[in-house]
Amino acid sequence: MKIGDTEQRGFPAEKASVDPAVDLAKERLGEVLIRNGMLTVEQLQTALDIARRGGKVVGQVLIEKGWLTSHDLTTALSIQMGIPLVDLKKHKIRPEALRLVPEQLARKYNALPLDIIGGALALVMENPMDIRGIDDIAAVSKMRIEPMMAFGDDIRSAIDRNYTVRGKMAEDISASVEADVKEEVEREEPALAEIEAPALRNLNLIIQQAVRQRASDIHIEPQEDKLQIRYRIDGVLYEAVTLPLSAHAALISRLKIMGGMNIAERRRPQDGRFSAKVDDADIDVRVACANTVHGEKAVLRLLSKSGPMLDLANLGFLPGILVRFRRLLDLPFGMIILGGPTGSGKTTTLYASINLLDRTGRNIMTIEDPVEYNFPGINQFQVNPKAGVDFANSLRAFMRLDPDVIMVGEIRDSETARVATQAAITGHLVFSSVHANDAVSVILRLVDLGVEPFFVCSALTATCSQRIVRRICPNCRQAYKPTVEEQAAYTSATGEPVPTVYKGMGCNLCSDTGYMGRIGIYELLVLTEEIRKLVIMQDTAEQIRVQAVKDGMLPLMSDGMAKVKEGLTTISEVLRQVFY
Repeated sequence: MKIGDTEQRGFPAEKASVDPAVDLAKERLGEVLIRNGMLTVEQLQTALDIARRGGKVVGQVLIEKGWLTSHDLTTALSIQMGIPLVDLKKHKIRPEALRLVPEQLARKYNALPLDIIGGALALVMENPMDIRGIDDIAAVSKMRIEPMMAFGDDIRSAIDRNYTVRGKMAEDISASVEADVKEEVEREEPALAEIEAPALRNLNLIIQQAVRQRASDIHIEPQEDKLQIRYRIDGVLYEAVTLPLSAHAALISRLKIMGGMNIAERRRPQDGRFSAKVDDADIDVRVACANTVHGEKAVLRLLSKSGPMLDLANLGFLPGILVRFRRLLDLPFGMIILGGPTGSGKTTTLYASINLLDRTGRNIMTIEDPVEYNFPGINQFQVNPKAGVDFANSLRAFMRLDPDVIMVGEIRDSETARVATQAAITGHLVFSSVHANDAVSVILRLVDLGVEPFFVCSALTATCSQRIVRRICPNCRQAYKPTVEEQAAYTSATGEPVPTVYKGMGCNLCSDTGYMGRIGIYELLVLTEEIRKLVIMQDTAEQIRVQAVKDGMLPLMSDGMAKVKEGLTTISEVLRQVFY
């Protein structure tokens, strides 16, 4: 297969510029590196001496010395051997090629089947000189191999993205029969979790693939004639795999055993948790089960034990708003409340806020449901309704434990609202969250919960409403012309004409979604004397909002459109999250 053949299918030879007069077949790797300015003669000679004395490969020595990166070495090898260097972030992996090579073999040789062209299997390898790897893959695929090159970490990432659970689970479903389910229901010993049964393998595969695809949740949903597995990635659900309905009972039973739930109870909702290890990462899995008309649905929340991103500067605050928010964290007392719907990132912002505080000189205490991440130097408490431990009771107990800073995971009832307000008035810095659509609604929500307006104004320092929008994939980002509706929305929010805006076109890196990761949009309202007067007089939300904008509040929609202007997200994504 010639390089020109690969270009027809989108696999260009991405090599450094080469002098046509140079005979690459006779040129050594060191000469390629020196000629392309990647290495000096002295560095090469030193590496050769070390390699001879230590029995190492020269390339390994160069990388260990920091004189060369693995990417540089791969590029030089591509030039030396005349093998095309493929960018796996851009090119599609053909399913018919992928099926020819088992995942275990692909990982063993860090090689990925790319396409079938002219009766040959185009195989992307980190080391195309690995004759044994080529022979093994040729024997399994029963095809002639045409090696291509890519960066090693790109190949590993592509293997994670493209080898899904479908193939492996299909092999196990036939073995996951009703007899297995009956046996598991009759035996509830924890040791069952260690049995390498088909259901356990399938569940492990589902979790493994979800972690590799950056999913935050896994939905296991029985339908009338199938079992649907969906992943929530960047806030949106995507179908991962569809299985026969006969696999449902075994999966749910295994899930309950691992989560410490009662596998004989199918009518009442249950929840549990367990730990998993995926690619050297420790994952905490929270499980919730509830019965539907077609059987029990389960949702698994995946939380990395390494903790969330806790730098406020990386969450999405605009520079001016970030400065104002950080000043609020320096106050000795008062109450800061975040508002937004479920899944809008309130807990992450709360964690990032208290993470900036002095843990040595201040007693920081939190009451959460559940405690999602553990932090050293912070006293964290878990809500336990069965033991009578709720938000309000815990807050009262906190007041006798000499706290400086209190974080209440969520204000859900009038009693918690009143106790939190009293704590802020009596000299404590209180953080919490409520379900509210915007920053003004946070204030009115406290009043609705029975806190007198003058108490709200005395305790409350600021409110902050937030949402999470998906980031445009940087690998496939392109400028585009927005629709008439999008242009009108942008102009209405900013008062400016629409600038050059971007969207993701879809690529292998983002699984054709056009998005990669998420970023927050914020609306920060700092209570001024004018706003306090309006709250005490119980004026309308619109009057308070107008005054807040006069006092410097940037509305949520405007903050989102500022992210659009920066090329971070799309207009449609902002409109999907902000409704007013």
